Amino acid sequence: MHILIFCKRQYTARDLLDDRYGRLYEIPEALARAGHKVSGLITSYRYRPESEHTSGSGVRWLSVNLTPAAPWKWYRQLGHLRKDKPDVIWASSDALHCIAAIKLGQLLNAPVVLDLYDNYDHFTLTALPFVRHQFHQACRSAAVITTVSNTLANYVREMIAPATPVQVIGNGVNTKVFKPLAAKQCREQLNLPLGARIIGTAGAINASRNINDLFEAFTLMADRDTDLYLAIAGPQDKTPALYAHPRIINMGILDWQLVPMLINALDVAVVCNRDDTFGRYCFPLKFQEAMACGVPVCAAMVGDVAHLLKDHPTMQYRPGDALQLAEKLNTLLAGERGSVSYTVSDWTALAAQLDKILQNAAQQLPASPRN
Repeated sequence: MHILIFCKRQYTARDLLDDRYGRLYEIPEALARAGHKVSGLITSYRYRPESEHTSGSGVRWLSVNLTPAAPWKWYRQLGHLRKDKPDVIWASSDALHCIAAIKLGQLLNAPVVLDLYDNYDHFTLTALPFVRHQFHQACRSAAVITTVSNTLANYVREMIAPATPVQVIGNGVNTKVFKPLAAKQCREQLNLPLGARIIGTAGAINASRNINDLFEAFTLMADRDTDLYLAIAGPQDKTPALYAHPRIINMGILDWQLVPMLINALDVAVVCNRDDTFGRYCFPLKFQEAMACGVPVCAAMVGDVAHLLKDHPTMQYRPGDALQLAEKLNTLLAGERGSVSYTVSDWTALAAQLDKILQNAAQQLPASPRN
């Protein structure tokens, strides 16, 4: 089966080709290893050298910068794709790529599966004139929609495309990289204090994720616990500058292959989130990664994570309640951790689920709108 991947190049603060990380890189790689022919057309919203790239598993990626010349470059690729027609298109990233994918599917006479790894209705791009309407129309025209969470699947069924089949393909991790490691060695390599208690997070360090909860909880705890440190890493807004403290270690943006070391260096990993139209429907990768590393987690009670941890009150806190987060962190640091009956999926297993969906979709007619 020939699968065409259509998405943007930069997502989740990483670059699909430069970092070779996450959902839109790992799943196509696994599909190629399973024996499928996989091609990728990706749009870079930032200037990058435009070239073809063939991955280790044989996925052929073509990257085009989003400039006035981009439509012409895509049109030229259309001729090549008509000669080597995909059996199915899997499109992701944002509303514009979903809209364009349906048009592409109609031109190539190929069914389209749309992937929503976040609630694209929440994205600023979707607020542009006519975009939301066209995005919802694209969802109603897709053969199938895959979503990252059960809450998002329910939202799509109820609010966007009631007649379109929706399947959940959650986030996974590279379990060869995200796995339990010796905390002492990780701290030594990252130059973190060996004898201290360290809480922290690796991911988006900004107010839109309610990261203030973590800084304020640490401030409450640090006054009484002089051995407590906070370690953070990831893309940031101005929030960290509001919380100057000698025991806050800001590591900036780490190479993603160093992130497992930071997670394993922590005594407790914290997953902040906001109970809004973004947080309610996402499934944080940082939660999956911490669970895969076997590190205790305290996460905001939002979306699928709240349901998953409903029987583990120590591991969750009310978003916006820094005092409760501090109390839960103190409990976890004291050793009351419990265990969660939950298996983190690796990308290969998730790709196998998607493989079945794509094969079924490939038997369908090209995209056409449903009521």
